Amino acid sequence: MILYDDPISGNGYKIRLLLALLGIPYQYVPVDILRGESRTPEFLARNPNGRIPVLQLDDGTFLPESNAALFYLSQGTDYWPGDKVEQAQVMQWLFFEQYSHEPNIATARFWLAIKGLEETPFNRQLLEQKHKAGNEALAVMDRHLSTRTFMVGERYSIADIALYAYTHEAHEGGFDLSLYPHVQAWLDRVSGQPGHVTIEQVPKA
Repeated sequence: MILYDDPISGNGYKIRLLLALLGIPYQYVPVDILRGESRTPEFLARNPNGRIPVLQLDDGTFLPESNAALFYLSQGTDYWPGDKVEQAQVMQWLFFEQYSHEPNIATARFWLAIKGLEETPFNRQLLEQKHKAGNEALAVMDRHLSTRTFMVGERYSIADIALYAYTHEAHEGGFDLSLYPHVQAWLDRVSGQPGHVTIEQVPKA
């Protein structure tokens, strides 16, 4: 397998984390999105949407979208439940992550900690909107985790991996995680799993 990814990407980190947990060897190809490397003709041949990460399977198939890669890699493993209702619940949280969580928490992180955001009244308003929606998403998670160890079925799954990636970096986007004690405790449980790797642990190209 080959993973095309930018080391700063939480979406890429999801896949790197699951590959590490599963002990699956792979080749790592860094793609610098700030330099436009995901918009070259070569990369667009792998993903016409021009986004990282892209997982290339052993048969040559290109699989864009981080949560699609999580689904593929988790089949037949402990990170994908056998119960049909729990499978649907995992998908529920994957959709929540991409619709309500990542667009706000990851975007605020990108603006403040990676690309930089010009200080203007309009940009401040945009950031306030991201903070409002991101905090709403964190509050949903906190309520859910107040009575649970993990997101689905009391077991660590790709639902946790998908949400962990940007949640544990949310402070870089200006979010105060101390407001969400159940989320904080869950973050500790996830990072304490055997085989866990951090977002900084990037394989050599």
